[in-house]
Amino acid sequence: MASGRLTYRLADSVERAGATVSGAISGVFSEPALRLGVTGLSGAGKTVFITSLVANLLDRGRMGRMPAVAGNHIEAAFLQPQPDDTLPRFLYEQHLAALTGPAPHWPEGTRHISQLRLSFRVRPGGLLSGIRGSRIQHIDIIDYPGEWLLDLVLLDKSHAQWSNETLARLQNRPFAADFLSRLAALDPAAPHDEPTAQALTASFTAYLHAARAEGLPDITPGRLLLPGDLAGSPVLTFVPMTGTGGRGSLGREMARRYDAYKAQVVRPFFRTHFARIDRQVVLADVLGAIHAGPEAVDRLGQTMTDLLATFRPGRTAWLARILGGKRVERILFAATKADHLHHSQHPRLTAITTALLRRSRDRADFAGATTKALSIAALRTTVEEQHHRDGQTLDCVRGKLLDSGKQAAFHAGELPADPAQLIGQSHHDAQRWLDADYRIMQFAPAPLIRAPGDGLPHIRMDSAAEFLIGDLLT
Repeated sequence: MASGRLTYRLADSVERAGATVSGAISGVFSEPALRLGVTGLSGAGKTVFITSLVANLLDRGRMGRMPAVAGNHIEAAFLQPQPDDTLPRFLYEQHLAALTGPAPHWPEGTRHISQLRLSFRVRPGGLLSGIRGSRIQHIDIIDYPGEWLLDLVLLDKSHAQWSNETLARLQNRPFAADFLSRLAALDPAAPHDEPTAQALTASFTAYLHAARAEGLPDITPGRLLLPGDLAGSPVLTFVPMTGTGGRGSLGREMARRYDAYKAQVVRPFFRTHFARIDRQVVLADVLGAIHAGPEAVDRLGQTMTDLLATFRPGRTAWLARILGGKRVERILFAATKADHLHHSQHPRLTAITTALLRRSRDRADFAGATTKALSIAALRTTVEEQHHRDGQTLDCVRGKLLDSGKQAAFHAGELPADPAQLIGQSHHDAQRWLDADYRIMQFAPAPLIRAPGDGLPHIRMDSAAEFLIGDLLT
């Protein structure tokens, strides 16, 4: 009798376990979810990108380059509560209202991680259209500051290596003079003193803010720029410093806090959020780097190289995907603010971004992932015009200036036809490829009049969406 009850319990346990596994697998395949990471390097417009992407996938009148839209495969798109209960929701409605309200303005940039779930009801095409019914596809958009992404390159660097690389760059940057003078006056072997460490960190943080304003992407550690709840903590009170000294010295404490930063801040972010991403968008202000000069372009290229290595690119088998060990499958590098140039210049901007990506891809340990470079504008703020001056016809863009509110037309200058003229050139032979007026080309969003079914006006957001998720929607 006891044996019979034991047999029954074992059989029942196996049946329930099988039902659980079956239900889990059924859930995975019936309503799959893809995690799309979106981040941006300094000044790239990430919040606007996500807002425009969602708005144009909900109202798809401007997304004609997507076969899923052209073929009417998307029956419906709708927002749902995000699956991660501990993550803040991306404030889509608030950001959309900022861009489309009576007095449109740019929304605040990202200061923390957030998430949004966009779900599609998809009708299959081809031979399967008469056999299978509609299915649900979830896209979980993970929004996080680009400054945090850059910190991932620190995981494989010691404090000494990071310090040597950082201090070498600072020598030729005038806005680093205060920090360098403070650092030169100190002996790393001297006893650690907290007020001194805090003053050094404040000066180094001021340098990082200035570097970001100059369009330079090498701004680690990123949490010094966006400290959040960690502001003032020892884990965010350290600077690059050569030499360490003995136990209890200032140099030794800087190295210890750097290691604590990697262990307690960077690695948990990688494990909890970044390592689960399936596909990734990296937005970059390539035009800003070009205007800033060859050093900014070189640093952008090196940053892209470091990021590609961090992404652990490549594909894994479907069983490994279920069990874990995900790798980023697709990476889009998008040069934003394409509306600052006449469309005749867009192929050159795309070619420069592609060349930067190819250079980075060739240098990185890259295996299997698909990459693409695009020039885009998540929200188009300008109209194109032609002006005649000194017997020349200039291709211009006109928009509302952010600081004055006045309408103005600009010809930013022409980009080089050959990206090799810009990438890797000697600083002694440097040229400014964008006109000096480009610095004041900060446009405000224009009032919108949208037809029913239209999203936000954009440049190539449909191409970006097609590369990132188009294969999941047909």
